[in-house]
Amino acid sequence: MSKRVYVVAGELSGDAHGAGLLRSLAEMVPDLEIHGAGGPEMAEITGPGLRDWVEDAAVMGVWEVLKRYGWFKQRFAEMLAELKNFQPDVLLLIDYPGFNLRFAEAVKRECPRTRIIYYISPKVWAWNKRRIPVMARVLDEVLCLFPFEPPIFQTAGLKATFVGNPLVDELEEKRLPGARRDERLVGLFPGSREREVARLFPMMVETAKRLKSSDGDLKFEVPAASAKLAEQIRGLMAEAGAGELIAVTTGGSHSLMQRAGCAVIASGTATLEAAYYGLPYCLVYRVAPLTYLLAKMLVKIEHIGLVNILAGEGVVEELIQAKAEPVSVARSLKGFLDSPGKREALQARLAETSAKLGGKGAHERAARAVAGWLAQR
Repeated sequence: MSKRVYVVAGELSGDAHGAGLLRSLAEMVPDLEIHGAGGPEMAEITGPGLRDWVEDAAVMGVWEVLKRYGWFKQRFAEMLAELKNFQPDVLLLIDYPGFNLRFAEAVKRECPRTRIIYYISPKVWAWNKRRIPVMARVLDEVLCLFPFEPPIFQTAGLKATFVGNPLVDELEEKRLPGARRDERLVGLFPGSREREVARLFPMMVETAKRLKSSDGDLKFEVPAASAKLAEQIRGLMAEAGAGELIAVTTGGSHSLMQRAGCAVIASGTATLEAAYYGLPYCLVYRVAPLTYLLAKMLVKIEHIGLVNILAGEGVVEELIQAKAEPVSVARSLKGFLDSPGKREALQARLAETSAKLGGKGAHERAARAVAGWLAQR
């Protein structure tokens, strides 16, 4: 008798992680039927049983969700009806907590025999800890990417397993054999969203100008996340009268992380990626003042950088809001440029911290956990 899994991912990142897990699971469980909702990568593995909805489902912000409330309500009802008809052994939820936790509650109520597994836990340790009791009530297991997460859920009585971070596999695939660092090359990473780039990149240009004026041999490079962002970045350089001061590439962030001597990086996943490659850097974060005040009220953690959260201490300097300005950033980068010892000391701490992400094979370990639940059915 075949085993059945219903899976839900609502964003491209979740689709990629879901595809990795399902690929491994299909090898472990030959007679496996998969239905659900995800994206193109998952659809390649599952076939016609999966609806590709991520382009429509991946919306950000409360207002955007409210504007499309009717659409989400309809999809929710359709998917719940489909699941009840399919009667899966396991419901596998991948990230996307706003939708997935509500869906889990409905499935727990309507199909109590279905086991519910959550892969890539919501960051409840940073904000909205009220979700933890809900998760403990409706989930059978949560598969965690960070080693500090399981105790948080276990305290609430929820089975939680650290499977490692799939980022390790992705970054190893992009490692450049024999890459050498250019000590005079400074990487500028302003983020992957237009608003983020508009807020941070002009400050990075002024930082580069300051550093160049005191050391003419320095080179600067910025990897734009898309062709559209590359165009925006060139426009901001023209406005700042920066000429050819900074080399602009489309893509290539992982390459630059392995070639640069130091960098300034917008808070986000890129800071974890850079740490894995051993790139000395300072973190910058700047949002609208009201947004920051609200975040401070909601987010109850000491650090905002993923590396510092993972380490449990301030490994990387965080320049937040008013401190994210040219003088402070230039001072931080100059510390790396002028002191090989400082660079090496930080690289050692980055290696120690990124080792906590676990080794390669996160998707396989997650799939093994799901296969364990299927074997019990």
